[in-house]
Amino acid sequence: MIEDLRAVLGAGAVLTGADCAPWAKDWTGQYAWTPLCVARPASTEQVSAVLRLCHAARVPVVPVSGHTGLSGGTKGEGAVMLSLDRMNAVREIRGAARLAVVEAGVILSDLHDAVAAQGLSFPMTFGARGSARIGGLLATNAGGSNVLRYGNTRDLVLGVEAVLADGRVVDLMSELHKNNTGYDLRHLLIGSEGTLGVITAAVLKLVPAPRAHATAMVALAALPEALDLLNRLQDVTGGAVEAFEFMPARYMREYEAKHPQAQAVFDREYAVNVLVELGATAPRDVTPGPDGSVPIATYLEEVLGDLLEQGAVLDAVVAQNDAQRSAMWARREAAAELSLSRRPLVVSDVAVALDQVAEFLEKAGARMAALAPDYDTMIVSHLGDGNIHYVVWPSEGVSLDAVTEAVEDVVQELGGSFSAEHGIGVSKLGSMRRRKDPVALDMMRAIKTALDPSGILNPGKLIPDLD
Repeated sequence: MIEDLRAVLGAGAVLTGADCAPWAKDWTGQYAWTPLCVARPASTEQVSAVLRLCHAARVPVVPVSGHTGLSGGTKGEGAVMLSLDRMNAVREIRGAARLAVVEAGVILSDLHDAVAAQGLSFPMTFGARGSARIGGLLATNAGGSNVLRYGNTRDLVLGVEAVLADGRVVDLMSELHKNNTGYDLRHLLIGSEGTLGVITAAVLKLVPAPRAHATAMVALAALPEALDLLNRLQDVTGGAVEAFEFMPARYMREYEAKHPQAQAVFDREYAVNVLVELGATAPRDVTPGPDGSVPIATYLEEVLGDLLEQGAVLDAVVAQNDAQRSAMWARREAAAELSLSRRPLVVSDVAVALDQVAEFLEKAGARMAALAPDYDTMIVSHLGDGNIHYVVWPSEGVSLDAVTEAVEDVVQELGGSFSAEHGIGVSKLGSMRRRKDPVALDMMRAIKTALDPSGILNPGKLIPDLD
């Protein structure tokens, strides 16, 4: 197999042995494996050739992009790791149509830079943007800090190109906003974690780049008051809130302990801290007035001032320059560093309705206290879309599975999701088996069997085996 792959790709594009090391473990360090080899095709035609070979030989194939996942989705013992890092071209940016045609190996921050040169933005962003690749975003339907305003990755895609398990190429590279011609196969592939096909290219939506931001750290009396702040800002600005990120006191303390050079945001500790950011493009919102004030910042300051008078907002700091804004974001984007700093741990990535976040935290905390009295947590939340990253460091001797199931119980009681944006991979297969509707699982298995009857594409991920 390795020699056949080298004949197709060239000797330098097929790695073995120690050269596979960067592809032999996941970013979290929780999973490690020994791949058969790493294949690095440079075109869709080469991806097709690789899959034809592997399909004929019944050799498993694990697609891999930036390798920044948190759920073990690229674990590949004995598999051909299919890295699309050489397929990294931004093929086209069409400003008038506000779309970009890109290959799956494009790094997210590189795309940001490319479209910014035309005054546009691809509005998906998160802490790993400097290494995450477009193919991985599509495979996991990635979320991020701007989902509140622009939606998940799925909402930002017009079309895709993918290679199926047997090597056939499906061309769904539509540039249309309306295309009602049967099943939406694009959306079927997005979020399938490489189990149905290997996405090789995409047509992505772009938006005008904000010409001004207003960013603040806000301390509030409680989470319901935070939701009131969000709704008032949305009303005043016509939906211009781009990020609304919750960091409790425990998170703030941990950040300052690990980054002692960072200046504290507030003079005292508050239970509820929210990073809020507005983005504006319209001249009426970004053109400074006679006193030099920018309207979008004025909207934010006025709402905060009203809520300060009412006692709902306890304190607030509005960024006065890019350096202050960057410092605020650095605090929020340290979440992975803080959350993975201790072991053992349980990483939960859940979603509930916006007005149930406080209830989830209260109920989950009570379950943890009963189960693991000496537990500790690291919590951060995309509060504007109800996504909570709930990390538990349990007491010694407490079962990690018991912690996971306790969190799932609360999520299920509230009608939420046990997986909001990180994907299933292997780490949440148990959750899928316990919590996913069995009829939905049967449908997923039927689709998987229809498109990959030999089961070579990212086997053992996303869909749990039948008991």
